[in-house]
Amino acid sequence: MFSPFTDEQGTPKALSDVTYADLDQLRELEEGFALELKQTFSPSVRRKIPKIVASFANSRGGWLVIGVSDAEKDLCPVPRPSADVSQTIGELCRRHVSPAPRFDARFLPDPTCPDQGVILVQVLEGDFPPYIADGVVEIREGSTSGPATGASLVELYGKATGRRREIAEFCNRTVFYPDEGPDGRPLPLFDLYLYRMGRPEGAPSRAEVAEHVAAMRAAFADQRLSCHVSHAHDSRIVRNSLPAGPSDVHSAIELFGDESMKLTVPAVLLGREERAGALARMRELGLFSADEGRLIDARATLRRVSRMASLLDRYVRRRGISWREYAVAYELESMAGIILWSDNPVYQRYIAERGVLSCGTTDCRSRVRYLDDGEHDSFRARQFAGSHFFEACGLPLGSPDPQDGALVDAL
Repeated sequence: MFSPFTDEQGTPKALSDVTYADLDQLRELEEGFALELKQTFSPSVRRKIPKIVASFANSRGGWLVIGVSDAEKDLCPVPRPSADVSQTIGELCRRHVSPAPRFDARFLPDPTCPDQGVILVQVLEGDFPPYIADGVVEIREGSTSGPATGASLVELYGKATGRRREIAEFCNRTVFYPDEGPDGRPLPLFDLYLYRMGRPEGAPSRAEVAEHVAAMRAAFADQRLSCHVSHAHDSRIVRNSLPAGPSDVHSAIELFGDESMKLTVPAVLLGREERAGALARMRELGLFSADEGRLIDARATLRRVSRMASLLDRYVRRRGISWREYAVAYELESMAGIILWSDNPVYQRYIAERGVLSCGTTDCRSRVRYLDDGEHDSFRARQFAGSHFFEACGLPLGSPDPQDGALVDAL
């Protein structure tokens, strides 16, 4: 990706690596397709920012530099904003641009006067164009922004359609698990797909893959879990224990070179003796025997889902990746009719009055959520996976009923 700043070897610098001294490099450049300079951060410039950001997102991405004159390239430091610049730019875009484009922003203080400096905004090429600023689809035209023509609109929509197809194909990825669980019936699985958008071009180097695996091992270690890494065709499969063989059912994370991920969590089925005890207890409570039903350990399964999703959170933090770079979906496999069971007294009192909780959804995949939308800025894998698994299994999340709340807290 283009950067107006390079190191001594001519390698493009990331936004986080740019120094104040690097701003001198702008003197050798002209405003153009991927670079725009603004001398001030005045109200008129603020009004133009959504249009500029949208045009970069609809094109190949670009950089907006505020605090440098566009003619002489002289530094004209602007006052340090009272709020974080990422929040300020983000709020401007959320009010005026739809969908919200991906960008990063940074205030670069003047070493001689930290209360002033330059604002750098790096806009990434959008994955789901067109990005519409105040009702207009803007694209880059030379060194300015302008409305897209008919042909450009067709190209933008075609790009978005292609990306959605890529995500759908990614959500068909399957980590191998035995066709049958210990009870001889299909193994119930919860899948979480995290597709990284704006992926770097080309295959990652071995060194990069090694860095990814090391970060994942560290995330497991943070959770005090051991892990086993195996090589697949174009990914690494990380399980939370050394598998005993093909029929082993430990949770797995499939990690791709671009750091897309698929989490697969098998439900914890009750063993034969535990199941017999649960059925006997349900008969005592006056509930149907559920002789043909499948029972899972509610707390153990929910804990497994949350713990594995927490690993993804730790990995993403270690790698410095924003959740807004991911499109996310979940899938239930062979979960229909699964009955939740727990020895917790709160749960048993609840089901005695309201009946057992079960997964009433047939095998299905959720809609894809694009986490670069402003409302999802606080996304966490643990929160997303845990809440959707709870809801799929019949737990009343968000209910105003105190009894429902007590049940959720107990489990």
